[in-house]
Amino acid sequence: MLGADSLFVCDLTFSYYLYIWRIYANVGCGKVGRTLAEQLQEEDTDITLIDINPDRINEITDEVDAMGVVGNGASINTLMEAGVQTADILIAVTVSDEMNLLCCLIAQKTGHCHTIARVRNPIYSKEIGFIKERLGVTMIINPELAAAQEISKLLRFPSAIKIDTFARGKVELLKFKVMPEFELDGKSIQQITEHFRCDILFCAIEGKDYTTIPGGTNVIRNGDVISILATPQNAAAFFKKIGLKTHQVKNTVIVGGGTISYYLAKALLAMKIKVKVIEKDKNRCEFLSEELTDATIINGDGTDRSLLLEEGLESAESFVTLTNMDEENIFLSLFAKTISNAKLVAKVNRLAYDDIIDSLDIGSVIYPKYITADYILQYVRATQNSIGSNVETLYHILDGKAEALEFKICDNSPIVGRTLSELNLKKNLLVGCLYRDGSVRIPRGHDALEIGDRVVIVTTNRGLRDINDILAK
Repeated sequence: MLGADSLFVCDLTFSYYLYIWRIYANVGCGKVGRTLAEQLQEEDTDITLIDINPDRINEITDEVDAMGVVGNGASINTLMEAGVQTADILIAVTVSDEMNLLCCLIAQKTGHCHTIARVRNPIYSKEIGFIKERLGVTMIINPELAAAQEISKLLRFPSAIKIDTFARGKVELLKFKVMPEFELDGKSIQQITEHFRCDILFCAIEGKDYTTIPGGTNVIRNGDVISILATPQNAAAFFKKIGLKTHQVKNTVIVGGGTISYYLAKALLAMKIKVKVIEKDKNRCEFLSEELTDATIINGDGTDRSLLLEEGLESAESFVTLTNMDEENIFLSLFAKTISNAKLVAKVNRLAYDDIIDSLDIGSVIYPKYITADYILQYVRATQNSIGSNVETLYHILDGKAEALEFKICDNSPIVGRTLSELNLKKNLLVGCLYRDGSVRIPRGHDALEIGDRVVIVTTNRGLRDINDILAK
């Protein structure tokens, strides 16, 4: 069993490193590294940052409770100084795939830690099995591929603002905004569930001035953002009854031809969705044309109003902005909102103004750094479990105010065999969904958890690592 006392992160975007003592060695502290450091400091870990730039080290350590080491993260001496020989996990998230793999390899030879590498180049996507087996890398993270998968889910179910999946896709956590035409205003959750008779669970309400994990008496208002847990089929049935579209989009316009666009286009084409990509770099267009033979590739400036209109933005069913400029992505989404009814998805890299961006109501916003951090935290929690369960999936929801976690119950524990009504659960916690023997259901008070179950927990209590953590002390 691994402990949970320390972390190391190294991001060679600025040649940073963050080290979680005794638990993790994390190579790379750029945007991803910083996000990890901020979230992992809440995990009862000691953090050490490594960077060749002393000013950068000082900047991060002033904001995050962490130690700093100045040096090159690819150096054995630097890693030894940071304590990699006693680390449990090394996380390499530099801008260089090769550097990340090298850092993991060095960590394997120097210490006995698990290793996580960020690998972004599509060339390596077909070689993940070989990399993990021969280089001993425990986990491969591809932020661009993960972001593309998130976007493809939204285009499959465009009525949702955000979709998170559990139980290998059998359960979904969907976020949507309540509109007047739904006729839900002023109704309690109990009234809604009884009226529509859909097997769903309301697990979060985000109002204008409040955010809560609700009970049956909570009242829904127009403009509220609601999160529900359900199977894809039950969610679709509920959305259909309240008047939301449930069919996937038929076509999409993508601005920006980077790596996320490449992965996204491949996924959408496999879903029989027509894809048009606008990219201003000619060489990149030639690459995309060769790799995405069924997509339409346009060599042009995606911020050009006349070009967007010429390429059918007004009639497009979805519009995805994936340029390297957050401002462009946001502006283009705002423009598309004024001239079309398209499903809007915008990529944003900078995290500091996420609350302001959310207030703009520009559809779905994808933060690749958050996605990457959640995947890594999921693994971190899984290594820290103490009694018979694993964190299988983890998402931060409600703007980071709450977590949705999937646990797999692997062994006996104090909660096995006891009904939910008998358990002294923590406040602000919902046992949202139960997956057993291939079937999914919303658990009630008389249900009991069994070995082999997968259970989804939604809570504002941070840092749950084991299924027993749902119990009040």
